[in-house]
Amino acid sequence: MRTYSGHSSATASNALYRTNLKRGQTGLSVAFDLPTQTGYDADHPLARGEVGKVGVPISHLGDMRALFADIPLEKMNTSMTINATAPWLLALYIALAQERGVDSAMLQGTVQNDIIKEYLSRGTYIFPPEPSLRLIRDVVVHCAAHLPKWNPTNVCSYHLQEAGATPEEELAFALATAIAVLDCVRECEAIALDDFPRIVGRISFFVNAGIRFVTEMCKMRAFVELWDEIARQRYGVEDPTFRRFRYGVQVNSLGLTEQQPENNVYRILLETLAVVLSKNARARAVQLPAWNEAMGLPREWDQQWSLRLQQILAYETDLLEFGDLFDGSPVLAEKVETLKSGALAELAKIEAMGGAVAAVENGYMKRRLVQSNSRRLRAIEEGTQKVVGVNIYKDSAPSPLVSMSESAVLTVDASAEKAQIANLHAWRESRDQQAVDRALEALKAAAASQDNIMPSSILAAKAGATTGEWAAALREVYGEFRAPTGVGGEVQAAGEPVAAIRARVEHLAKKLGRRPKFLVGKPGLDGHSNGAEQIAAAARDCGFDVVYEGIRLTPARIVNTALEEGVHVIGLSVLSGSHLVLVEDVIDRMHKAGMQAIPLVLGGIIPAQDAKRLTKAGVARVFTPKDFKLTAIMEEICTLLDEST
Repeated sequence: MRTYSGHSSATASNALYRTNLKRGQTGLSVAFDLPTQTGYDADHPLARGEVGKVGVPISHLGDMRALFADIPLEKMNTSMTINATAPWLLALYIALAQERGVDSAMLQGTVQNDIIKEYLSRGTYIFPPEPSLRLIRDVVVHCAAHLPKWNPTNVCSYHLQEAGATPEEELAFALATAIAVLDCVRECEAIALDDFPRIVGRISFFVNAGIRFVTEMCKMRAFVELWDEIARQRYGVEDPTFRRFRYGVQVNSLGLTEQQPENNVYRILLETLAVVLSKNARARAVQLPAWNEAMGLPREWDQQWSLRLQQILAYETDLLEFGDLFDGSPVLAEKVETLKSGALAELAKIEAMGGAVAAVENGYMKRRLVQSNSRRLRAIEEGTQKVVGVNIYKDSAPSPLVSMSESAVLTVDASAEKAQIANLHAWRESRDQQAVDRALEALKAAAASQDNIMPSSILAAKAGATTGEWAAALREVYGEFRAPTGVGGEVQAAGEPVAAIRARVEHLAKKLGRRPKFLVGKPGLDGHSNGAEQIAAAARDCGFDVVYEGIRLTPARIVNTALEEGVHVIGLSVLSGSHLVLVEDVIDRMHKAGMQAIPLVLGGIIPAQDAKRLTKAGVARVFTPKDFKLTAIMEEICTLLDEST
């Protein structure tokens, strides 16, 4: 039983963890901030405004000491949601354990270490796919030899569903990822043939459970059956314990609503039941979102409320006392077979392309997710997919949960970033720089060869290297990667509302002397690009010329691109909580460039008080999750352009 948590600083997060453990959590699920996830130290320009916002900043071994102070590593099961920098964070964890005299073989936990879904949905990748897969392999091989109780990769279909994947796509894309990892590991000379089944048995999964209760339950049963077949037929695993589909769940955050947020409690409960009622497909670990995540960062009390739901299910109900309640159901059996058939067909397409890496590089999987998400959003907008409080039963009394305090969400103090930078500078001053330099050179040499990256990473951790230095060393060897956006392609939307907006865009084109150009920008390190992609696709469908360069842009680059492209409107998307710093930076640069007449709009999880401040600073419109009608957003942007030209 976990809650996904971490914020501000290692010290503050440690206090939260110890409190949650006292309240009944049975494991830790560590959220890292975006600079840590993308390989930057807190003082890097791209880290500005992002430090400590969506997780805990970890720059070096000293931070790791503070994060796990007074927490016995030998007794703890620690899940770390980390991908591109997973070898480094695991190296820091191992270095801390060894410093405490804890045998690495006693360590239990998981690094997510699934880079494929980062290219498709979450955006915290650094290196190109091939070297990234090699880093995953090195972690798997190192753990097989030295950390036998550790899950070295946690194939994460959670974010695929968040990006719009259908159940069949979620099944197929996740299984394709696991196959890519295991095929890569099987080719490694360091792995003995007899050890390979045990490695298959350490692969774990992290799955999403949405609101369609029966479908989600059947999806989990399909996952179990398909993984058993793949392990047995493709990899020759005879021992059924090594073919077990071991998975944890965070239930769906995509369906949480800003409107009538109290309804999210019921959604979370139903989604949890979908992954615990069927014993033969029951999750091994569950972490739940908080009811107010569509509004901002949950507070300590909100996380406690989610934990209590799990405890009530486990200790008050009789849920765990019986065998599988659904074996023999013809309805479920038919649905499971339908999902398996669709997933296998999709998996065959990916295999024919050369596997998951090829399907990332050619943009196929990303394109499918963008298209599926577009269909989902259109169904909500048109009312064929009903969401209580959003497109039906919208009238509501004021929620006391929201109004019971000034803020229903946690706000990270801006001083946390300054403190982390000061901590970082003090750390660099106190270490043996020559030892760090030698360790980083050894790291680069390992990366350039076929040596496993983990031993040199652990030595670098002990020498005092930082997250940014580790990633910079590997950037020198591997370079960086920009994934396909999935936005290009044929027009998707149709119907009278879109046709009416196209007519307005044509009118604007005549007025402007050329087609109106819309720049969609993702400033900072926030890689959750689903909203930006849907806005870009909707604008294209409505007739705008669209400039969308993907994620991880500096405010300077966004403004420079706007100048070079001669755009008529700029739209920014920020979901990491760093909107004040980043948007105000963009506004300042626009003023200096004489672009203040160009309308600037903002979308994201923006608290009301921040929206007021940004509107006063010059933002023309602020859109939040409650603004789900893409055509209405396009209408407003047309109106802004009409008023500004």
